[in-house]
Amino acid sequence: MEQIHLLRLPFVKESGQMGEMRNIVVVPYEAVWVQRFWEEAVDIAAVFGDELLSIHHIGSTSIPGMSAKPVIDIMLTVADIERVDRFNAGMTRLGYIAKGELGIAGRRFFVKGDDVSRTHHVHAYELKNPEVMRHLDFRDYLAAHGDEAREYARLKIDLACRYHDDIDGYMAGKDGFIKGVLMKARESRGGALDE
Repeated sequence: MEQIHLLRLPFVKESGQMGEMRNIVVVPYEAVWVQRFWEEAVDIAAVFGDELLSIHHIGSTSIPGMSAKPVIDIMLTVADIERVDRFNAGMTRLGYIAKGELGIAGRRFFVKGDDVSRTHHVHAYELKNPEVMRHLDFRDYLAAHGDEAREYARLKIDLACRYHDDIDGYMAGKDGFIKGVLMKARESRGGALDE
C-alpha cells in the first residue's frame, strides 16, 4: 500500500462525522486517487516536519479496485497529539479546515473542501492510538481479500442510494461489515480483539 514511512510502525476503522447532512456519492475506483494521496502527502509532510512519524493512505480510496466516495483519507501518526494543533495554520495554508477531535478522542481531524465538494480528510493520531492499527488492518485486509472488498463496495453503493443525503444512515449501514472485517483482520494477524 502507498505510505510514506518516516518510521516503521505496526498497522482503522472508517469513522464518519455524525450529525452532518451531505450528498453521498460512491464512484468506481480511480487510479488517480493514489497520485492525489502522494501529492497531498508531500505537502503535509512539509508542514509537520519532524513531528510527523508516518503518513498513510487509508480508507476505500486506498484499496485497489474499490468503489468509494471520492475523498482521499490520509492518516498521520505523531508522538504527541496535543502538538498537532500547532500545525493548524500550516494546514490552513494547504486549504484544510481544522476540526479538532470531532467526536473521536485522541484524534485531530482536518477536511479539505466544503461539504459538497470535499477532496481530502486528514486523521492524526498518536502512534500508540488503537485507531492506527484499526485503519491499517481494515485497509490491508480488504486489499488482500478481493471477494470481501467487492462485497463492501456493493454494500456502499446500496447504502449511498438509500441514504444519499444522510451520513448517519450511511455510516450505520456499514458498521456491522466494518466490525466483521476488523475482527477477521485481527484474527489473521494473531492480534487481540480489543487493540
